[in-house]
Amino acid sequence: MRIEIIHEIASSLRNNKLRTALTGFAVSWGIFLLIALLGAGNGLMNSFSGNVEDYISQTITVEGWRTSKPYKGYKDGRYIQLDQEDVTYTKGDLWEGVIDNVTTTTSSTSSTLVLDGKTVGGWLTGAMPRHQEQFKIKMAAGRFLNPDDITGRRKVIVISGSQARELVPGDVSNILGKWISAGPISYQVVGVYHTDESDFRRSTYIPYSTYKSIYDKSDKIESISFSVNGPVTLEEHKAFEEEYSLGLKRKHDIAPDDRMGLWIRNGYTDNLEMNKASHILSIALWILGILTLISGIVGVSNIMLITVKERTHEFGIRKAIGARPGAILKLIIAESICITAVFGYVGMLMGMIACQVMDKTVGQKAVDIGFEKIQMLVNPTVGLDVALEATLLLIIAGTLAGIIPAWKAARVKPIEALRAE
Repeated sequence: MRIEIIHEIASSLRNNKLRTALTGFAVSWGIFLLIALLGAGNGLMNSFSGNVEDYISQTITVEGWRTSKPYKGYKDGRYIQLDQEDVTYTKGDLWEGVIDNVTTTTSSTSSTLVLDGKTVGGWLTGAMPRHQEQFKIKMAAGRFLNPDDITGRRKVIVISGSQARELVPGDVSNILGKWISAGPISYQVVGVYHTDESDFRRSTYIPYSTYKSIYDKSDKIESISFSVNGPVTLEEHKAFEEEYSLGLKRKHDIAPDDRMGLWIRNGYTDNLEMNKASHILSIALWILGILTLISGIVGVSNIMLITVKERTHEFGIRKAIGARPGAILKLIIAESICITAVFGYVGMLMGMIACQVMDKTVGQKAVDIGFEKIQMLVNPTVGLDVALEATLLLIIAGTLAGIIPAWKAARVKPIEALRAE
């Protein structure tokens, strides 16, 4: 019996090649578009996450800025300079158990770095060891500053990869251990942090204590960075920022509602916003994919309706010679399953190939955005489980789409079916 159904299905498909091709195309195109769209979306989100990950960290950084409102006799536009009292406030009992890992940086001093007659411009910045972790500085060679550098006020320096390549061509590690001059002071290179050829950053890092003893003996600082415990949601972080900044505003006579007197970058909220954006993008892609899949299902349904209508006369003959309604129903459903299964997996295969092509072409190209090159698509692929589930969904939908017209065809009386053109 099963062999007879297979022969009948094969005969029907051979005799109706155009109808079969149109049905198969609708099924394959729906699966193909869904997988290709999800693959491109995954690549875009991977690129977004990877590129932003290098800059967003779980750190809050505070810097002085210019006020935008007059307050207590001061005019607007006044520049706010942070100092050691602000560090004491940040480390104080008020924030015990909430604020951890407080570090500071000095202002930067422009300097020309010289090695064996070669020069390169840069900015000397006094930093602490945790600065590397907080700002996700990746080392290309050597190490970053350590606690012994701070306590010993060592004359050591960490430079960028682009600076190292200009001073010593070739491998950036060749500059490690060499002494370079920054004005009248010489520093030994202990580390090179990673940059690419398009990087515009010229920051160089020396121990915070060394910078303060040579270039700036005041209590002024450039920024305060720290991590927090407790706040989790976006609302909780904004409440913390508001409460924390009010203390600094009172100390520096900044209007409580002035949003420009202090510049606060909250890496926690940046991460929350990034995750929210990724979630929204993922939902949007799935909605577009499902709509594409639905269009394929609708196409299959319409073609099945037309198919049944065209074969009404044939079904009448089958019933006249003794075919039962169940046999006709089984034939139509089996044909629907056969078409959707075969062409569904063809569409799945083509979609997976399209993802691999995107990975090998667009995924290998970087876009220059002025100061950095970024990849537009990173690993634009779809998991095999997702592809199989989507294909199975379309097969089930195609089967269900064939049940209604099949049920109607099976209920048609033989005499009425034989009259059909």
